[in-house]
Parts: sequence; C-alpha cells; structure tokens
Amino acid sequence: MSDYSIEKRSPYYEQFYHSIKKMIFEGKFKPGERINETQLAKEFNVSKSPVREAIRVLEKEGLVIVDEKSRVLVYEPTMRDVEEIYYCRMALESFAVRSTTKIATEAEIKEIETTLAKTEQAIQNGEESNVIIALNDLFHHLILEYTQNRRLQKQWNDLKSLTYLFRILNFQGEDRATIILKQHRGIFHYMKSRDQEAASKAMIDHLQCDLEHLLQVISHSTEQVKP
Repeated sequence: MSDYSIEKRSPYYEQFYHSIKKMIFEGKFKPGERINETQLAKEFNVSKSPVREAIRVLEKEGLVIVDEKSRVLVYEPTMRDVEEIYYCRMALESFAVRSTTKIATEAEIKEIETTLAKTEQAIQNGEESNVIIALNDLFHHLILEYTQNRRLQKQWNDLKSLTYLFRILNFQGEDRATIILKQHRGIFHYMKSRDQEAASKAMIDHLQCDLEHLLQVISHSTEQVKP
C-alpha cells in the first residue's frame, strides 16, 4: 500500500480521494468490491471523517455507490450505463471537435498534434498502458478545452471520472493502443484541414467503435464470473 500512502501536505480527505481513485483505476479495488471505511481509517491511522468525505466525492463522480445497507461498493459498469455515457459523449464531443476545428489557433492545433506524436512514441517505446491511456485522455481533453465553451466543459466534467474508467477497460484487447491512435489521427487529419463536418463524423465513428469494443469486454467479463 506504499504507493497510496497518506501525507500531511493537503487535507486528508483530498489525499484519500486521490488514493482511493487511483486504487480503483489500477484495479486494486475491483468492480463490485466493498470499501471498508473503518478499515481504511485504521490502516492510515486517521479518523473516519476524511475517509467519509472522500467517499462522498467519489460517489458524486460515480466511481462508488452506497447501497441500501450503507455499504460502499466500487462502481460496476453495466451495458446500459456504458451505452448511455457513450451516447452523451458522442453528442458532446462531436460538437466539441466541430467547434475546436473551427476556432482553435495554430498553436493549439500543434499541441494536439504533439500529443499524438507523444502517444506514438510511447507505443513504440513499449510504455506502460497507463502512460498511453493518459495521452489518449489528453487528446480528448484538449479538444474540449479549446472549444472555450465553459458550459460544454462542465457537462464533460460530470462524466470525466467514469469516462477515464471506461478508457482503462477499453484498452483491453490486442493492438488497442495502435487502433485508438489510428482513429485519433483520422480525427486530427480533418481538424488540421479545418473540415468541421468530417472531423465531427470521425469523432462519432471513433466513439462508436470504442462503445462496441467496451460492450464486448464487459460481456466477456460477465460470462467469466458466471458459476
């Protein structure tokens, strides 16, 4: 647990929030697993209050749920959840890429291109998956940031944590890094040429492919746990 140690430089609840979130993303806490607040507090030698506050934030983000018995459980994605979130992403991000393609400065376009180059280099260097996933996330983040649309960004932030979790799950499978990079480059090709309609369509196609793959991953995982 040394990677998730608690320090005193920031409020305890913030540290617990980031530590528990990291454990969920890295699979230390599995989907459906119970998180014992009392045990965590004892393990880190603090009161239960900061742990509870961290749990409240994680619940708001959708990464944990509190059931009818007040047990804290790690969020377990369902087919319906995945579809609903991806359809929201298609609406938000197809508009975002259209907007950014239209108004982004050349320097901003260049930064997106640099992110893709870093992703390709990370794949070639055999970097760990979390490095490549973070770069993939940055590609989408920059597109949304450069819309300069605060309302749109707020809607995106509501989905941010679950989207990142889905991004991790979606990385399962052969050649996923290369496939995703190829699709990102396809989107960027139209952005660089300032073709708003084509960029928007390419984004929808990319997210549709991601959705179909993730549904397969979840379906396969569900079949494996059947008795």
